[in-house]
Amino acid sequence: MRKAIFPGSFDPITNGHYDIIKRGISLFDEVIVAIGVNAEKKYMFALEDRKRFIEETFKDEPKVRVITYTGLTIDLCKKEKAQFILRGLRNPADFEFEKAIAHTNRRLSKIETVFLLTAANTSYISSSIVRDVLRNGGDASPFVPDSVVCKI
Repeated sequence: MRKAIFPGSFDPITNGHYDIIKRGISLFDEVIVAIGVNAEKKYMFALEDRKRFIEETFKDEPKVRVITYTGLTIDLCKKEKAQFILRGLRNPADFEFEKAIAHTNRRLSKIETVFLLTAANTSYISSSIVRDVLRNGGDASPFVPDSVVCKI
């Protein structure tokens, strides 16, 4: 069974994340969306809300499971018996950042990172942009799944 962990803070999940997860479903038997918990980070949405957004978005997709975790992603991969880490790339800066993490993960474990380029129509969307739109009273509905729109 090919399992992939798709880690992130998902604060909130965006249409870009949605695209990567949907495309990952065709590559893997299971995609585990893993919401990382960092006690030092300030989130806009509560952990329970972020988890619910993703669960509601993929409620009809049995190949997607949503969990939360702390610690190293490679340790989570070992625990879940996942052979792959799934990551989306929007631009060259993402690639450079993700490449360093992928090399580190491969050095520390046998876990391979699989990169998917984001779709052209979602490549400009990031959670930080969505949060900025929301903080300033803008309409974030074009950038997030309906499960998030209902909460905002």
